[in-house]
Amino acid sequence: MLLFSVFQVASAQKKSQTIILSDTLFIKGAIKNPKFYTLKDLDTLKSSSIPNQLIYNHNGEIKDSLKDIRGVKLIDLLKPIQFEYQKPRELNEFFFVLTATDGYRVVFSWNEIYNTELGNAYFVITECNGDRIQQMKNRILFISTHDIKPSRRHIKSLKTIEVKRL
Repeated sequence: MLLFSVFQVASAQKKSQTIILSDTLFIKGAIKNPKFYTLKDLDTLKSSSIPNQLIYNHNGEIKDSLKDIRGVKLIDLLKPIQFEYQKPRELNEFFFVLTATDGYRVVFSWNEIYNTELGNAYFVITECNGDRIQQMKNRILFISTHDIKPSRRHIKSLKTIEVKRL
């Protein structure tokens, strides 16, 4: 069952809008086995400690500070996924659309996640600023820890990862 909570926040995604917090992350699309993760699932998965992060806006101004962070690597969340392809070279045609509850979207290529060191820098946050995922004001939160301007791929209230193919 898809559950949502409503929380009023000022967001880079949609300023001064009501953000619907996600309680479930769905992975679907060009895969053999759609999957979903509840908050409890995410909270019980192996997580990594992440250095404190400053989140900047498009002008390079600090807009948020994340401390005491733990998260699950995106690549680990995708491990059980079976892609629909015939030949390994076809994996180059896959991309991922991460979508928040407010419609904010970010795109990643298969190679970016699986074939570069950047793939180890994408996290779904399970603990931040002293709050576990269930209490976080921006759950389900996705961050890219190696971005120059992290706000572009900082996704609050992530609800779906859709696997697509060119």
